Formats: sequence, C-alpha cells, structure tokens
Amino acid sequence: MVSGASAGLIHGIVNLAIVEPYLDQAISIENQSLFASGEEEDTPDFWVNYEGYRLWQKSGQILAGVILGVSVGSLFGIVFALSKHSLPGTNNVKKALVLSGIMWVTLYLVPFLKYPANPPTVGDGETVVFRAILYLSFIVISGIGAFGFYKLSKKFKNKKKHVTLIGYGVFISVVFVMMPNNPDDITASMRLVNEFRLMSALGVSSFWISIGIILGCLWNRLEFSKKTTTHT
Repeated sequence: MVSGASAGLIHGIVNLAIVEPYLDQAISIENQSLFASGEEEDTPDFWVNYEGYRLWQKSGQILAGVILGVSVGSLFGIVFALSKHSLPGTNNVKKALVLSGIMWVTLYLVPFLKYPANPPTVGDGETVVFRAILYLSFIVISGIGAFGFYKLSKKFKNKKKHVTLIGYGVFISVVFVMMPNNPDDITASMRLVNEFRLMSALGVSSFWISIGIILGCLWNRLEFSKKTTTHT
C-alpha cells in the first residue's frame, strides 16, 4: 500500500507536469467551440468558474493518483508475494520490476493499443459509458488471460513455458480483433491527440516503474529486518 501510494503520488506529479498542458490545449479548443455554438458566453464569470474548476481538477489529480495507487499497489503486492519465487531476477527490486513490466503490458499497453487515451475534445459525451465499459472489459480480459496462461505455464518445464507466451499472444490477438472499435471519430488535430497519448503513456509508465522499484526496496528492507531480528 505504501509503494502504491508513493507511485501514485509520482504518477500524479508527472501527469501534472507533462499531461496537463495538453489538457489545457484541448479544453481551450472545446471552450472555443462552445462559444461559437452559443452554448456558453465568453464572459468574465465563465472564466472565473472555469479557472476555479481547473484548479480543483489539477489539485485533485494528485490525490486521485495516491488513492488509485493504494488500490493497485495492494493488488501488486499480493501478486508479488505469491509469485516472487518464480520471477526472474537476482534481487527483489529486479523481480518487482519484472512483475511491474508484465502488468504494464497486460493491464495497460495492450488495452491502450486498442483504446488509446484521447483528450477532452475527442469523444461524444453520450458514448462515454460505453467506451469506459469497453476499456475496462479489455483490461479484465487481458488480466485474466495473462493469469490463466501463467498458471498453465506452471505445468510446463524449461523451454515449453514459452508455449504459454505464444498462447497468450494468440488469445489476446483474437480478443483485440473481436472487441468493438472506439465508436467516436477523431475530429481534433492529430498532432494534439498523438502528443497527448504519448504523454499519457509516459505518465502511466512512470507509475509502473516507480511501484516496481519502491516495492522491491521495501521488500528488501523487510527481509533484512527479519534476518536481523532472527539473528538477535
């Protein structure tokens, strides 16, 4: 939980630094569209309310990162404790980084390739629930599939374990093709969209790298404390 909260804090700070500028650009375009359509008026009151709301969003982003980090960190710690002895690596930091890399691929990268992040200017508000269901469903399917093939790999020895990697690759490829595409067309600048996606990917990657390093270091400290207590 501590490693998750720490990694979530880092994630929130990184997002604030590299993702928020693109959000500001996207929301600015959205505001101009609202003014052009007459849905909103370009008045001082509008900007006062807007700036207050964005300040609340930005400050809340770090807290949200910590809260999400605690929940993901709890899952990560449980999985690490159960699989530590079967993970490659000469120490707990390397083992934790291997696990974080696996979870980054299965829970983030694969779903991201199918449903990449988009800035606020992209997407119809009426489809937001449907899009969220698709994305979360893909995460669950990918995660369960990876776990299932991992359990299957325990029954194989040596090089035969690679068969399960191929199996997961085939399985997730079929799911990738069968899952519905994002229903919304991209009408915003592709430069803005692609740069936003890149920064979002870097932000999430900072979380998984951080949680692997922090959990591994804390686990080393825990094991050292146990050895010291035993010798005493």
